[in-house]
Amino acid sequence: MDITLLDYLVFFVFVSGVVLFGCSFYFRSRKGAAAFTSAEGTLPTWVVGMSIFATFVSSISFLGLPGDAYKGNWNPFVFSLSIPIATWLAAKVFIPLYRGINSVSAYHYLEMRFGYWARCYVAVCYLLTQLARIGSILLLLALPLNTMFGWDIQTIIFCTGIATLIYTLLGGIAAVVWTDAIQGIILIVGAVVCALLLTFTMPEGPGQLFDIALEHDKFSLGSFGANLAEPTFWVVLIYGLFVNMQNYGIDQNYVQRYMTTRSTAEAVKSTLLGGLLYIPVSLVFVYIGTALFSYYVAQPELLPTGTPSDQVFPWFIVHGLPTGLTGLIIASLFSAGMSTVATSINSSATIVLTDFVKRLSSKELSERKSMQVLYVASFLVGMLGVVMGLMMMHIDGILDAWWKLASIFSGGMLGLFLLGVVCRNVKRVHAVVAVILGLLVIAWMSLSPLINEGSPFYCFRSSLHTYLTIVFGTVVIFLTGFLLTKFAKKTI
Repeated sequence: MDITLLDYLVFFVFVSGVVLFGCSFYFRSRKGAAAFTSAEGTLPTWVVGMSIFATFVSSISFLGLPGDAYKGNWNPFVFSLSIPIATWLAAKVFIPLYRGINSVSAYHYLEMRFGYWARCYVAVCYLLTQLARIGSILLLLALPLNTMFGWDIQTIIFCTGIATLIYTLLGGIAAVVWTDAIQGIILIVGAVVCALLLTFTMPEGPGQLFDIALEHDKFSLGSFGANLAEPTFWVVLIYGLFVNMQNYGIDQNYVQRYMTTRSTAEAVKSTLLGGLLYIPVSLVFVYIGTALFSYYVAQPELLPTGTPSDQVFPWFIVHGLPTGLTGLIIASLFSAGMSTVATSINSSATIVLTDFVKRLSSKELSERKSMQVLYVASFLVGMLGVVMGLMMMHIDGILDAWWKLASIFSGGMLGLFLLGVVCRNVKRVHAVVAVILGLLVIAWMSLSPLINEGSPFYCFRSSLHTYLTIVFGTVVIFLTGFLLTKFAKKTI
């Protein structure tokens, strides 16, 4: 069954409704910078929690997890198992810390610990990663939509970016959080509907799905061996722990949401809701991948030969769902991308205002000037993200290169933050040395896969899995700063 007029109607009504709903927050956001960046701390707990969940999920998760599970097993789900630890740390350490200093910027704390250089360095890294994130999300969203609708990829990237920018620019953080909540609910509904349909439309009933999956070891969580060159259970778990510590500890997308609730207790509840909700939802996504495998093994004539694993789910959405539901699921996929892009635009504009313009201004900015900065910054970030998406479309390998750079930036950010939180007497020079050494380790591990076997530098190639890049980089930064501080004390 192909896409019908009803599917188009469902899709366009949803997207138009989200944009108009987001724009309706214009009169609330224009009250001032605090309203635009933190909604003056007035948003409901469940809405912020759903927004944190939607921020975590993207079109990469929506398509990537089913694709990976279809091709392999449930190893990607191990990443989610680290979330309870990260959310517990957020509740006990991160949220009280940020609400205690009462700053909407995640990086104000680093200036308090190490000076403005640290705040500036991490803020620049964050902005670069957000531009890469917006561009890659727009591109990765456009590819399956191109497959499903047949639309031009450039047109999809441009229209998606502009539609998201409009309501983000007009409605501020309130629009982003509320639309995130709606998009998160639609996403969950869409994923559950797909899982149920796959389960109960097997030719011989649900039991056949599990029989085929068990026969091919599709429910495995991966090897429990100690090989650090492979994505074993332990490698993915440790990787997930560090990435999620970064998300909940220093990512502006999350920290900004901590400030939108009425109290620290409500911020904690929102974080626990948003973080822990991702666990069962990610389980649904990997189950969909496994169900797709069984579905098409039982009915191989329904899937064209040679279909890439990441295109199997889009194929099922278009050809395997009843009329109307196809439009809903595509809207779910689209909402995942829009949510991520909107969050990145608003958080980046906030960083531009708080960490650069206000911090470097010789006099205090008026509310009018602050709002002008936020509007201009939002527009520029959104448009640069669109340009980034268009560039990635034409340059082979640029996507992988950008994610390697993002790994370099994020590893340095997390290590420096942990050093500041745990070690109270770190000198600035020690922090600088630690960051430099950590970034060298991260760069070495990130660029090692580019070294060919015949290269004279092949002997220096890292044999560790790329998931461990952020782990080793962060640990090197933390241990270097810690040991230098201890050594300096002993020599005094």
